[in-house]
This record gives sequence, C-alpha cells and structure tokens, in this order.
Amino acid sequence: MTVSVCWLRRDLRLGDNPALSAAVRDADEVLVLFVLDDTLRRPAGAVRLAFLLRCLRELDRLLSGRLCVRTGDPARVVAALARDVDAAQVHIGADYGPYGSRRDDAVEDALRADGRDLVRTGSPYAVAPGRLHTAAGTPFRVYTPFYKAWTAHGWRDPLPEPHGVRWARATSEGIPDDPDTGSVDLPPAGEAAARERLAEFLDGPLRGYADRRDIPGEDTTSRLSPYLKYGCVHPRTVLAELARVAGAAAKDRPAAKDVEKFRSELAWREFYADVLAANPASAREDLTGALAAMHYDAPGPEFEAWKWGDTGIPIVDAGMRQLRAEGWMPNRVRMIQASFVCKDLHVHWTHGARWFLELLVDGDLASNNHGWQWTAGTGTDAAPYFRVFNPVSQGRSYDPDGTYVRRWIPELREVPTAKVHEPWTLPDGPPAGYPAPVVDHAARRREALARYEAARQGRQR
Repeated sequence: MTVSVCWLRRDLRLGDNPALSAAVRDADEVLVLFVLDDTLRRPAGAVRLAFLLRCLRELDRLLSGRLCVRTGDPARVVAALARDVDAAQVHIGADYGPYGSRRDDAVEDALRADGRDLVRTGSPYAVAPGRLHTAAGTPFRVYTPFYKAWTAHGWRDPLPEPHGVRWARATSEGIPDDPDTGSVDLPPAGEAAARERLAEFLDGPLRGYADRRDIPGEDTTSRLSPYLKYGCVHPRTVLAELARVAGAAAKDRPAAKDVEKFRSELAWREFYADVLAANPASAREDLTGALAAMHYDAPGPEFEAWKWGDTGIPIVDAGMRQLRAEGWMPNRVRMIQASFVCKDLHVHWTHGARWFLELLVDGDLASNNHGWQWTAGTGTDAAPYFRVFNPVSQGRSYDPDGTYVRRWIPELREVPTAKVHEPWTLPDGPPAGYPAPVVDHAARRREALARYEAARQGRQR
C-alpha cells in the first residue's frame, strides 16, 4: 500500500485542489498534512490565526478526523513525516511569497537528502506569479497591461473534488484552541462557507457591483478575501462561477460591467502576488526609489489615535472601528486609511501596513503591503503622491447619508447628515464622547506636498 503526503498551506479545501488531486493519483492512500509554522504564526495576529484554526477544523471534519497537524520547522517536520509513512513524494501547491519560497526550497532539500521528492502542482492563483511578462520580457509593474495579459492568458477549468480516496492516518498533535479575539465577529470558516458566500454574492451584490462597490454603508463587496487568503476556495473556481452567471439567461444575467469589474478586482490580487514574487524586498520597503528622499515622522500619539479609531475624523474612525470589530473593511476605506497615515500623519506606509496585518482576517502580504504602497506613491501603478484624499470629501462622496459612520460611531448617530462627516463644525463642537480632529487636513496636505516637492529635488525638508 503506497502513501503520498499532501501538505496543505493556502489551499484548505478538497475541491479544485491541484496538489491534492496529484497526490491522489500518485498513491493508494493520501495523508493530508498541515504544519503550524511559528515563522508564520507569530506575525499573524489573533484574528487571522483564529480564522485559520477554524478552517482547519472544518477541513478535519471533511477528512473524518484524519487531518494530520504538526508543529515546528517544516523542513524537519515534513521530512520526518514522509519518512515515517514511507511516502516517496510530498505534494504541495507552489508558494511564491518571499518566505514561502525559501521554506519550500529547504523542505525540498531535506526530502531529497532522504531520497524523496517535493512535487509542486498548481498555486493559490488562477495564473501563477512569474507566468506573465511584458513584451520586453520583464515582470509587469503596471496593472492595466498586466490585466490584459492575464485575461488573454486565461486559466484552467476547476478540478472536481476527488472521491473514493483512502485517507491515511498519522499521529496528529491536534488543532490548538483559538487565541483570544475579544468580541471580533469572524466570518464562518471553511470550504462550504466559502462556496456559500460566493453563491450569495453572485446572486445578489454582484448586480450593481461596478457602481456600488465603493459605498461602505452597503454590503456590496464579495467578502471572499478571507477565504481566498487560506484557499478555502480557489480563484479559478470563483472565475468559473462568474463566467457561468455571466452566461445565464438574459433575465438572470448580471450586467457585463459588473462582471468585468469583479473580474478585474480578482486580478489585482494576482497582480500584487506577481509583483511581490519578482521583487521580494518590496514586502518591507519601497518598491521604487521615487520618494527615497522623503522625510517621514515617527509614529506618535496621532498614529495611536488612528489605530484605535479616535482621530475625530468620522470616515477614518468608522473604518478603524470596523476593523477592530470584524477584522475587515472595504477597499475604499482601506485606501482612505492609507492616505490618512501617509499624507496626513506623514508616517511611512510600513507602520500602517503592519497594523493592518495585525488585525485583518484576510491579511495577505502582497495585497496589503502593495495596496499601501499604491496610495503612498512608492509602489507599482502608484497613485501620484500629490493625490491626497480629503477624508471629509471621501465621506460625503461614498457615505453621503452617513450610514457607515453612524453604524460604527454611536456617538454620531444623532448628528444631522449635513454635519456627520465634520462634527467639529457643530455649534457646540463634536458630541460628548467623540474627540476633536487630531489634525487639520488642509494644513497637513500642504505639508505633505511640500515634503513631496523637496523629495523630488533630492533634499530633506
């Protein structure tokens, strides 16, 4: 009886799982493994770790209790387990992140030293990072041409879930209890929940998505990002289902612009993964040197107020309070936060990005850090640094009746709509319990632009 090991990481599902399908073809029995790696656990934050553990419990249930969970250095753990069960091959989906690539190379070396193979099949992406190049043969750094190449390249159809598999059993250390997440309201975990959420989105909020996705007071986004983070659903499954509804009968078919907009949002995730794979250092530092001479301030009391949603600027505070309550916020509000930190507080993007990764349930290194760089003006396809979001204008444009602000800031629920995005202009100032603004946006904008001009000239301000 031959055994293969399928080591799961960001593919916590049975359906449309290329690595798992390869493992099933390779042997009579398949041992499904997950390694709790402290290098990844330490920076994850309690919310994301709790969601991961819940996804593992769901997967273990699908495997009738035969998910093998081990803790430690993967190079040691994976090689030892393969030796114990005499597996000639360990199957994985390729990881293109900076740490994941190094880790997998180390595991491959450890297995090879023992006469065994690490087999990479598929990835967490519809189109694997590094597959697409510009006409000059270089990695893409601008989204629009990447998107054109991505759609032209296409992707394979989803694989069916393997049936009749003999799941091997090995000693498991078990799935730890969830860390304390306080009162954070996490989404339901696992593959079935991901499929259910996808169906709900395609049947509802997708209609109107192109025009309504930036309105935070409405539930108009897919909310699939936590499931994509841990691979509870594969993006090509999402794309296949999107194509299916796009081809439905006219009365059931969503508008073409809604389908196209959602597809393009999925592509942003793949674009950032591609950029990070080609530029690993950009996870922690500016991708470009355009603002190398920029002067930034150290995080101080204003930054602390931002972290806790107490800046006195409603749309900013509403987003940060939602983040603390749900481990999530919509993309428009994430951009508002990044602009506020970088251009109102004059703090380098890495500090805000790190705080997001501490609290986000969907915290993805490539998407998060390159999203921050986009707003900061240091990354790919970067917004011009002189484009500074005015938080009052953003609030009025995307939350015109104050629904979102009132939902997350109870102190402002009785404030008239005309004043809800600038309560400091009320005759008596902000309501009791809500702070005055920690910054004067107009003055901070002028300072940001002056620093930008000095940086352009290669001098410190």
